[in-house]
Amino acid sequence: MKTSLFLGFLLLTSITAHSQQAWQRTLKLMGSRFDITVVAEDSIEGNAYIDMAVNEIERIEKLISSWDPTSQTSEVNRNAGIKPVKVGRELFNLIERAQGLSRLTDGAFDISYASMDKIWKFDGSMTSMPDEKAIESSVDKVGYGNIVLDKENSSVFLKLSGMKIGFGAIGKGYAADKAKELLIAKGVEAGIINASGDMSVWGSQPGGMDWKVALVNPLNKNKVFALLPVKNGAVVTSGDYEKYVTFNGVRYAHIIDPRTGYPATGIISATVFAPKAELADALATSIFVMGIKTGVDRVNQLPGVECILIDDKGSIHTSENVELEK
Repeated sequence: MKTSLFLGFLLLTSITAHSQQAWQRTLKLMGSRFDITVVAEDSIEGNAYIDMAVNEIERIEKLISSWDPTSQTSEVNRNAGIKPVKVGRELFNLIERAQGLSRLTDGAFDISYASMDKIWKFDGSMTSMPDEKAIESSVDKVGYGNIVLDKENSSVFLKLSGMKIGFGAIGKGYAADKAKELLIAKGVEAGIINASGDMSVWGSQPGGMDWKVALVNPLNKNKVFALLPVKNGAVVTSGDYEKYVTFNGVRYAHIIDPRTGYPATGIISATVFAPKAELADALATSIFVMGIKTGVDRVNQLPGVECILIDDKGSIHTSENVELEK
């Protein structure tokens, strides 16, 4: 789950009397809330740029959607265990990078999670833990090592019948990056693509101030625990504070470890700062699975990446270079 603007972020902007102003539109894309902000001369220019971003996000959705039977992703899934499927270079490269992220996180991130049997319910209907054998067998068809990529032919083959890939843990971040990339190419000097908490930011506010993100304490949503400037990069928050179950005093997040079938425990919020939302998106999810110590250690090894984690006791943990401005 990627937190919404109101759950994880308070975007602090100033609409000024300068020649350029910040123009924002909120709409539903990829099944989620998107807030698109651009700095432009007037509303006509601002709306034209926002329309460009919307078109790009809709293009990405058609490419990666596993719900659209006409998408290349659906074609790959339909042919699992049957034959390789030739895909466009953009989708091939995205899957190739996803495999790299799987290796980076020791499998805590895995786009073949879509093969997982849905045995955990986070809608209040579960009254006891699922059967241990059911949990183990739920991940039988999950495993990024069974995604075979042929770079020369730009083809993707899922080895196991019934195997599926999905981009729920990376797709909105990728769409935010691509929309930002397009707008920069069109001459937009500053803006924010906020894809339900997957934020891709560039430039400055009108008047030269940095964009600022206020991180809200998930245990007290009226309290801001940090105010951080973001100039050119991405920030993503994953949280379990709305979707979780508790059995025998243990809180289980809705984020499932694709290697074991068990939900993550110990973390209620993970915020990641990175050069791209695609990377921040994948890490924010996988840190839940890796846990605080491993997650922070892994982030400390990555240049340009930082994290802020809140554990289930409300304590804050950060990577080496984070300084919290109260």
